Amino acid sequence: MHDFRRFGPQVLPFLRHYLSEWDFFKPTWNYEDGCVFKGCLDLADATGRSEFSDFVHDKVGARVDEDGSIEGFDPAEYNIDNVKPAKVFFPLYDRTGEERFRRAIETQVAQLRTHPRTRSGNYWHKQIYPWQVWLDGLYMAQPLVTAQAVATGDRDAWEDVVHQFIQVRDILRDPQTGLYYHGWDESRQERWADPVTGCSPCFWGRAMGWFMMAMVDCIELSAAFDGPGRAALIAMFQDTSIALMAVRSARGLWWQVLDRGGEPGNYEETSASLMIAYALMTGARLGLLPADHGRAGEAALRTVIRDFLTETELGGICGVAGLGNDPYRDGSYDYYLSEPVVPNDPKGVGALMMALAEGLRR
Repeated sequence: MHDFRRFGPQVLPFLRHYLSEWDFFKPTWNYEDGCVFKGCLDLADATGRSEFSDFVHDKVGARVDEDGSIEGFDPAEYNIDNVKPAKVFFPLYDRTGEERFRRAIETQVAQLRTHPRTRSGNYWHKQIYPWQVWLDGLYMAQPLVTAQAVATGDRDAWEDVVHQFIQVRDILRDPQTGLYYHGWDESRQERWADPVTGCSPCFWGRAMGWFMMAMVDCIELSAAFDGPGRAALIAMFQDTSIALMAVRSARGLWWQVLDRGGEPGNYEETSASLMIAYALMTGARLGLLPADHGRAGEAALRTVIRDFLTETELGGICGVAGLGNDPYRDGSYDYYLSEPVVPNDPKGVGALMMALAEGLRR
């Protein structure tokens, strides 16, 4: 059941090569490394291979002091991305009983208690992006808040999670396609923001990947809070899954710009395909989605492995994409296609690990 070779002979050699060459993505505490840590812990859970959990313990442990302070983490930056890695502290604490990991959870959650919010109640994406909500940010913060709410029995915190998701549904969902725009500027001040809706112009693949993973992870974590809020989140997840099934490529992958498959310059993007594959397989495992959605997720994983993975390289990953800043990112179709495609980016590799873990559980 846990034999990587059934997904391809290059899979385990790639994972071992990548981890042997791995270094922190940047000196500061960052979400990119958090994706790899989460992927490794998922693989450890799915396979029982301690090499993956030992890797996370060693790398994360090197940055966490006994008092729970984290090297390179500055809460005053108010960057929603920088709390994403905290999710790994829960399994690390459960595995080891080391109090520093429990204290580190509080170090990260403390930022969110004072994190700026839109008038609608959602966390700003970053202090440098005031009044903005991006789909990416739901993955960075909401699974952490959900895990902490469950651990402490804080139903109010869980209801706040649901509220933030519902606000995103009401504002960023396109009623024609069921897809979600990448970002929203409540102030309408950004050039990329529609003057009426405040939404950005395109449906970016990886943004939808982050969003799908955010929903399914929060649903899985929140069984203790079953009720109307969780039911609403499940309905959102099911609706979004149907929308994504409708925009797959002929090979069953997802495009850099989701609704414009086959147009000049558009391409099947690896990280989005793997994130969506993970979410579909997880949703099917939890009984939230029909079996054919789970099969579509596994088929996408297998196609990425076949066509984009060697023993040393995962290709086809959009390095980064965002909105605003300098040089200005206008959120247009041409903008998303202009960002470099790079190999072995941690966002893609972390998603590969997470999707593999789900594939191995099937």
